[in-house]
Amino acid sequence: MSIKKHIPNTITCCNLISGCIATWFAFEGDFSMALLFIVIGAVFDFFDGMMARLLHVSSPIGKELDSLADDITFGFAPSAIVFSYLCTFHIHLPFIPFLAFIMAAFSALRLAKFNLDERQALGFIGLPTPANALFWGSLVLGLQEYNISFEGMEWAVLAGTFISSYLLIAEIPMFALKFKTWGWKGNEIKYIFILSCIPLLLLLRVSGFAAIIAWYVILSVATNKK
Repeated sequence: MSIKKHIPNTITCCNLISGCIATWFAFEGDFSMALLFIVIGAVFDFFDGMMARLLHVSSPIGKELDSLADDITFGFAPSAIVFSYLCTFHIHLPFIPFLAFIMAAFSALRLAKFNLDERQALGFIGLPTPANALFWGSLVLGLQEYNISFEGMEWAVLAGTFISSYLLIAEIPMFALKFKTWGWKGNEIKYIFILSCIPLLLLLRVSGFAAIIAWYVILSVATNKK
């Protein structure tokens, strides 16, 4: 039996394991390590598909495994981050933090739709799960590091989880950073987005990723031609 056919699935499993580790750190309240393993999972997620194409060993089981791993790393892990963060507030209704896991369910629905939607070859319909995970991981970490707090903040965070859950499955076209050519024409939005990310990261550091994802959504909606 050829070993190379197992390489992409092995990488996918590394993505899943990274998501499990990120979830553990999230429950421990270590949001920096949780974000780090979400990013590591995203790297594995990038390379599993690339290796499957390079080795010509794509398979139906690999596609299903990839979605399962993505829901752990980019659905359950960020939900655990929001859950743990909400638990730091003195909320009179103890079930409120558990509402964060609605995002994990919507992430699973988003991934299932993506597998069946042939419109998303060169772009996305709805917010990609890795972007959503990166948003929440960097946002909560930034709020913690800068000790940002205000009256009703827990409700604002909860409302944000509902909004991002909707964006995951919304019929909103969002551009992908895929280039057919490297010229400016036809790639204006992509280059504007990439260049605008630099000052956001320099000014906001890690929490700048949350601003970048928010800017990505706004730019996608603003440039939607439909």
